[in-house]
Amino acid sequence: MPTKVIALTGNQAAAEAMRQINFDVAAVYPISPQTELMGFFAEYVANGEVDTDMVAVEGEHSAMAACIGAAAAGARVITASAGPGIAYMVENLYIASGMRLPIVLIDVNRALSAPLSIHCDHADSMLTRDSSWISIFSENAQEAYHNLIMSVKIAEKAMFPVIVNYDGYIVSHSIENVEVLDDETVRNFVGPSGIHRIPYPLLDVSKPVTYGATAQPDYYTECKYQQHVDFLKVYDIFREVAQEFESISGKYYDFIEEYMTDDAEYIGISMGSSFGTLKDAVNALRAQDRKVGAIKIRLYRPFPVKEVARALSNAKGVAVFDRADSFDGIGGPLFKDIASAVFHNQNRPLIHNFIYGLGGREIHEEEFMRAFDRVERLEKGVESRDYLVEYLQARA
Repeated sequence: MPTKVIALTGNQAAAEAMRQINFDVAAVYPISPQTELMGFFAEYVANGEVDTDMVAVEGEHSAMAACIGAAAAGARVITASAGPGIAYMVENLYIASGMRLPIVLIDVNRALSAPLSIHCDHADSMLTRDSSWISIFSENAQEAYHNLIMSVKIAEKAMFPVIVNYDGYIVSHSIENVEVLDDETVRNFVGPSGIHRIPYPLLDVSKPVTYGATAQPDYYTECKYQQHVDFLKVYDIFREVAQEFESISGKYYDFIEEYMTDDAEYIGISMGSSFGTLKDAVNALRAQDRKVGAIKIRLYRPFPVKEVARALSNAKGVAVFDRADSFDGIGGPLFKDIASAVFHNQNRPLIHNFIYGLGGREIHEEEFMRAFDRVERLEKGVESRDYLVEYLQARA
């Protein structure tokens, strides 16, 4: 398929994907580091390059409310936010997924206050992890562009909303080469919009429906059970869409990405932009004849339990790198997911959790190497631990 390579920031790449998809409605409210994303897209709207109805709202709660109404009417809709903005819209995230509306949300990952920080970590994403939104993490601008295009089709096939995550400033404002598909290819892939994309749109007056009804105790459980069962179908839908996308892009995106794990005894796991640095650490340790590898979690919700369990089935030790802390005495969110995934493995490796990169702190290759050393010493019994989690970068 025709492509061209353009130097773009992550926000520009996401705006380009939005232009090509040509959403019906975009609800917008500014918050760093997301603000310029919708600014770039507003230029496309002003220039008449899209048909999108861009709705400026008074806050993030209202942004998601506008998306819920538009999606229920049958529109193809999108919004974007970051950090505190995600926190403000959380109530409506549960409403959107419970109503089974195929909304797309871009989360330009940002830390939560206090103290105030406009820089990246994954605390905002962790607020959404139990909301029944499909959640996809992007390592770079290229993945953000591709994930956004795939997310539309995933959402509409699964009838669940999708969050596309990419790290604030690290990805959103850094320039890199992005291979961009041509407009016709993208629009053919996502297909046309219109009210009949969803089974029961509000504007189909021949089949009147109710949205937002009350469910008393005698029915609420069955509603959630149906949501639970259908959310498990996302695995197959994600893979199906990824295979379709491979046919137009030449790139296949699986639930996880493995790097030198085939013979690895010690494996590091991360999400988002830090995976490139983690691979550099693996390369450096491999040069020392150390059997190490790395895994990137791309599909975060629903969590790729089977794939992670298989990838770690022969490991001796695992370093899980969380860019958010749960403050529960157990470990970060990703750590608990990984530990649960391998619980039934015949071989259960030692798993240790490292909190890193909070509030935008840069992670270095040497720090990841130090974490691998720590896990190996723990696994061999050379060192002991009082807790399953430790901060990798905290100054003494």
